[in-house]
Amino acid sequence: MSKKDLKTIVSNSTSHDRRSFIRKSLLGTLSAVLGADIVHAATMPKGYVPKALSLQNSPMDGKNPEMIVRNERPWNVEARPHLLDDAITPVKNIFIRNNGIIPENVNAETWTLTISGESVVEEKTFTLKELKENFKAYTYQLVLECGGNGRAGYYPPASGNQWEEGAVACSEWTGVRLRDVLDSVGIKSDAVYIGYYGADKHLNGKPDEVVISRGAPISKAMQNETLLAWALNGEDIPLAHGYPLRLVAGGWPASVSGKWIHTLVVRNQVHDGPKMLGDAYRVPKYPVAPGTKVPDEDMKIIESMPVKSLITYPKSGAMFEKSNRLAVRGKAWAGELEVTSMEVSIDFGATWIKCNLKKPKNRLAWQEWNVELSFPQEGYYEVWAKATDSEGNAQPMVIPGWNPKGYLNNACHRIAVKVS
Repeated sequence: MSKKDLKTIVSNSTSHDRRSFIRKSLLGTLSAVLGADIVHAATMPKGYVPKALSLQNSPMDGKNPEMIVRNERPWNVEARPHLLDDAITPVKNIFIRNNGIIPENVNAETWTLTISGESVVEEKTFTLKELKENFKAYTYQLVLECGGNGRAGYYPPASGNQWEEGAVACSEWTGVRLRDVLDSVGIKSDAVYIGYYGADKHLNGKPDEVVISRGAPISKAMQNETLLAWALNGEDIPLAHGYPLRLVAGGWPASVSGKWIHTLVVRNQVHDGPKMLGDAYRVPKYPVAPGTKVPDEDMKIIESMPVKSLITYPKSGAMFEKSNRLAVRGKAWAGELEVTSMEVSIDFGATWIKCNLKKPKNRLAWQEWNVELSFPQEGYYEVWAKATDSEGNAQPMVIPGWNPKGYLNNACHRIAVKVS
C-alpha cells in the first residue's frame, strides 16, 4: 500500500479522535477539577497523563482485581488460569492486549467502516447502523489468544510483555460475517489478503503513524466465523476491547482481530502494514538454536495457533485430604483444528490419565474437559495437562522451539497440589 493511501487512511481516522483538543481542554480546566494549580503544566512530557485524569475510564474498571497488569502504556492485562473456568469468559476476566493508546470519545452513531484496497471493485463506506440493518447477524464463541501467550517461558528471554498463561479467552461475539460485507462490495479475482486500520494512536504521539495494521489471507476472511463484531457476550464491546467495531478472527493470533476498525483493505498481495514484517508475529521457517539472529527472509507469518490446554480448577497450590478424589477441569483449543483427546499426568508425564472432553460449541470455540484424580500417598504432586488435536499433534511437555519474539509456547500447563 502506497504512503499516500496510508496517509489518507490515517487522516480519515482522525475524525474519530478529538484527543488533542480534549487533552488541551482538560489541562486548561484541570486546576478547577483538582482544586489546585498545576505548577509545571506547561512542561509536562509529551503523552503524559496526570494521575487524576488517568484514573478516569480506566480499562481496569469492572475487571477482576486478580487480573495481572503487565503494562499500563499501552494497556496489557492477563488473567490467571483459574479465572478462565467459565464456559464463556466474562468480560471482567478477558485479557487486554493493546499496542497503542485507546481512542477517546468514540461515537458509535457516527462510526463508519470503509472497505477499500487494490482488489475491491468499488470503495464503499458503511455506518454501523447499516452493517446491523443490511446484513444478517451471527453469534459465535471464539478463542482469541495473544501470539505471545507463554512468552515468559522462553530463554534467552524475548522482549515484550512477559505473558504467562492467561492471554487467552473464549467469549461470545456477535456481528456480521466479513464475507457477506465483502461480497456486497465486490472483490476482484486477484484478491490475496485483507488488512485492517483502527483508531488507536501511536505511543510516540505522532497523529499520522499507524500503531498496528495486520490482516489475514482472503481465505480466512471468507470463513463463516470471521466477523465484524459489535457485541461481546451480548453487550456492546467494552472500549478497551474494541468498541464500537472489531474484526474477530478466532483461532489465529488475536492481533489479527483488529480493534476500533474504521478501514478494511483488500489487497492483491500479502498485507504489509505495521506488525506484519520483521519479527512481529512471525517465527523462523526452520528450527533455530536459542538466541539465533534469523534473517528476515527466513521468517514466516503465524497463522493458526497450536493445540493447547489450561487447568482452570483447582488453583495451583491446592491442598486436600488423601481420602478425597480431586476434581480437575479446564479448557482446550487447537486454532483451526479441534481437540480430540485430553489427558493429565500426576507423575511428571511418565503415565497419562484420559479426561472427559466436550465438543466445542461451534468451530473455533474452546472445549471443556474434566477428570477426577486419586493419589497413591500423601505428598507433593504436580498435575500436568496435555491436549491432542485432530491431526495428532500433542502439546510438548517442555518449552517448544525458541523464536526471537517468544511466540507459540504451547507447553503443557501444570499446577502444584499437596495431599495430606
